Amino acid sequence: MSTSHVLAAAGVDLSYGATHAVRDAHIGLAKGEVTAITGASGSGKSSLLYCLAGVLPVTRGRIEFEERDYADLDDEEISTLRRERFGFVFQYGELLPELTVAENTALPLRLAGQKKKPALQAAAEVLDRLGIADLGDRRPSQVSGGQSQRVAVARALVHRPAVVFADEPTGSLDSANAAAVLREFLDLARSQGTAVLLVTHDATVAAQADRTYSMTDGTLQPTGATV
Repeated sequence: MSTSHVLAAAGVDLSYGATHAVRDAHIGLAKGEVTAITGASGSGKSSLLYCLAGVLPVTRGRIEFEERDYADLDDEEISTLRRERFGFVFQYGELLPELTVAENTALPLRLAGQKKKPALQAAAEVLDRLGIADLGDRRPSQVSGGQSQRVAVARALVHRPAVVFADEPTGSLDSANAAAVLREFLDLARSQGTAVLLVTHDATVAAQADRTYSMTDGTLQPTGATV
């Protein structure tokens, strides 16, 4: 696999019994590059994302992060990888309701062992870059949908991960909020040199990526560079 990729997969299959969710997928993610996978619901794009993130074990094939094969990592090493080197943005944010916006944002740093004060300072800086520094003391129930998704983006990027996995990150937002959040998310990720894997059914979202793939019935096909 290419050494230019921070994360790469070759010949990946994922089966649930007789159902083939992913078939012989090949993909590479480069530093600072945004890659989008489009496809209808049930096409296998989210399943592939979770394989690449080390959440789902593959049935066949190889996945390497910084040239280390997932097959050579034990469960603890995979968990550490997801916690410290990866970030995640989900469709509905998945913020912890009992924590403030700042505490939610700082969570990856705290889980990695950083003390509270510097973790909250780092959180404040990334919230400021996303234009929501004034929301730090609020609870998730006290912010709008667009603001909540910006907090999810801040949490995904606060620890400067190598890769962010984003599964329909703007799917719960109206078009104006979706466009703004996506722009801010991708600008910040690119500025940090973070690779982004973006799964979406929305062609306008995919058009913001540097490279695109389509997925149909578990089969992944490159559709080219968009930028």
